[in-house]
Formats: sequence, structure tokens, C-alpha cells
Amino acid sequence: MKKLKLNITRVLVAMLVLTSFVACDEVGDTDSGGTSVEAMAGDWYVQTLVNGQVVADYALISTYNTAVNNGQEMWIDDHGHVWDFKVKAPVTVSSLSFAGNNLASSVDGYDVNVTITEGKITKNGATSSGGHKVDGISFKAVFSDDTNAGTIYEIKGYRRTGFLEDEH
Repeated sequence: MKKLKLNITRVLVAMLVLTSFVACDEVGDTDSGGTSVEAMAGDWYVQTLVNGQVVADYALISTYNTAVNNGQEMWIDDHGHVWDFKVKAPVTVSSLSFAGNNLASSVDGYDVNVTITEGKITKNGATSSGGHKVDGISFKAVFSDDTNAGTIYEIKGYRRTGFLEDEH
């Protein structure tokens, strides 16, 4: 009986050792890579200005890839913090620029057209509230339903760092 238990133990240990060598088989490259607008994508803390005066203090907006992933457009989404818009803006990734006329936005039944000009992302071109050197974003926007027709809103800020001192 004692010999049977010893043999069973040896077999179990041998099976454990053998399976540990074959269980770690790598299945090729698991890196999914980036998106076509990866250099322009991110969360941004921005201020909104009219004629150089701040009309809306720091708010979070996002830029991110569209489903097409063709390097020719990206989403700009203000999550309801600036004007409640989400548009697909044409981009030029090589110059980190974006702009578009009468871009359609429909957020929860709220429809508006947005014209974006002078859109630019500047690598290490901004300083966060906490004093960190980060990427900057800036663009001008005109909204079709603005009661002050033709008002140009300058939206500018910095890439979100995740540091507590930079959160707003």
C-alpha cells in the first residue's frame, strides 16, 4: 500500500512537471498595435475663450480614432462640457492638424453643426496646471445654433496627465 501511494505521488509530480513545460506556449505576437490617429488621440483639459477672455474654465474633452481607422479623421467629443458636441473632424496626422466645415453633431437628440478651424496638437507645447510639460491642443469653433451668430470660440489646453495636481 505504501509503495502504491509512493508510485501515485511520483506519477502526479511527473505529470505536473511535464505540463508546466508545455503550458507556457507563446502564441505569436499579441501586440495589437496602435490606431491611425494615435499621436492625436487623448483626453484634454481645455479652456474656452472668446476674444481672449475665458468663458468656460477647464473642462475635459477627448479625441480618438474612428471605426474606419484610416488616418483621415478623428472624433472630437466634449462630453457635454463645452457645447455638447461630438464630431468627426478631418485630420492630417503628419502635421498633427485638424479642421472641418459644418461637421454634423447629434448628441442625445441635440443636433448642431460645428465648424472647426486652426486645429493643432503641439508635442510638448503646453504646461499642465501642476507644471508638467505635456502636449497641447488648440482649435477654433463656431456653432450653428449660437444665438450670437459668428462667435468664434477658441478652445485650448493640455493633454491629461493623470497626476492629481493636474485634474480639474
